[in-house]
Amino acid sequence: MNTLKKLLTGFVWACATLGYTVASADSVKIGFVTTLTTPAGVIGQDMVDAVNLAIEDIGGKMGDLDVELMVEDDGFKPEIGKQKTDKLVKQDDVDFVAGFIWSHVLLASQKSALDAGKFLISSNAGPSQLAGELCHENFFSTSWQNDQTPMAMGEVLNQQGVKSLYIMAPNYAAGKNMVAGVERTFQGKVLGKDMTKWGADAQLDFSAELAKAKASGAEGIFVFYPGKAGGAFIKQYQQAGLQGQIPLYSVFTVDSIALPKLQEANMEGVLGSRMTQFWVPDLDNPQNKKFVSGFKKKYGRYPSFYAAQSYDTIFLIKRAVEAVNGNLDDKDGMRAAMMKADFPSVRGKFTYGNNHMPIQNFYLREVVKDEDGVWTTKTVSTVYENHQDTYAQDCKM
Repeated sequence: MNTLKKLLTGFVWACATLGYTVASADSVKIGFVTTLTTPAGVIGQDMVDAVNLAIEDIGGKMGDLDVELMVEDDGFKPEIGKQKTDKLVKQDDVDFVAGFIWSHVLLASQKSALDAGKFLISSNAGPSQLAGELCHENFFSTSWQNDQTPMAMGEVLNQQGVKSLYIMAPNYAAGKNMVAGVERTFQGKVLGKDMTKWGADAQLDFSAELAKAKASGAEGIFVFYPGKAGGAFIKQYQQAGLQGQIPLYSVFTVDSIALPKLQEANMEGVLGSRMTQFWVPDLDNPQNKKFVSGFKKKYGRYPSFYAAQSYDTIFLIKRAVEAVNGNLDDKDGMRAAMMKADFPSVRGKFTYGNNHMPIQNFYLREVVKDEDGVWTTKTVSTVYENHQDTYAQDCKM
């Protein structure tokens, strides 16, 4: 072993003295894991579209290095997500692993990336474990911790005087975090709760649960149903005659992915509905204006928050790479740069907590028609300013 080490050292020295250089990276390799098949693929496509726009906006370069993007489909399954992460790390030798819609997929994949010394950036999923006891120096989020958005909704419910609630969410890691979040801040009574089947064969018929909610006498229904499930729920909520009877309060359910389909179906009951979120298309900062207008011009639709977070992911990585002048071996330098969170973000200025989760504002937003009659959302008020997640106290960094 010592003989081999001496030979390699001598080779490097010889190359230097003869005017040759040892090969260095000429590109930044980014692996992006998301869902592109199954009905949830519409979310993943929105994320990939935003990443491609971001790379286009930076001219395909981070400093002097080209950007090389490798997109992998997790098929909405933790085991496939882990397999694709393993491929990106071992076969493609990426510098950054990013993406991840689903908390259970991220949790299954995180060890593969982090144990290999790669930076792992969640562009969406925010499981409590990675915010707390499983926090890691090389893990960063460009979104939020799962509990935070429903915590903000719980505060809104209190402000509006809602005294009782019926809760529905999918039965997986993020669904459980969403329920925990709203229950943490909501001061009224929870009269019923249904955790429905999730995954590639997710439950999309909510008639039985809606009947139970109606019979409960609750003053409101709180739901978390992302992607196709959200549109299915909204449609069935209105068909069940609950519109105007039991107000609907949601997070990650009515968004820029669902709204075009709801508008096409003329489901005007969704107009005026409100939800909480860290980002709104009308946030008044230069980066957000550039992002929203650029996305609409390129793709002909409003971006979702999934897209906003993915767009930020590229700019976070760019800041890290340029801070070390393209020396991708300088992990400490890149990590320090990311911790500063001084890249241009669509959410405006924010900071990172000790667990590398954003400390940021959360807003109440409302579904409205824009000047062209297109359904979108606007900012109503700020619910939280510079909010830090609950699990940061469990992170030992």
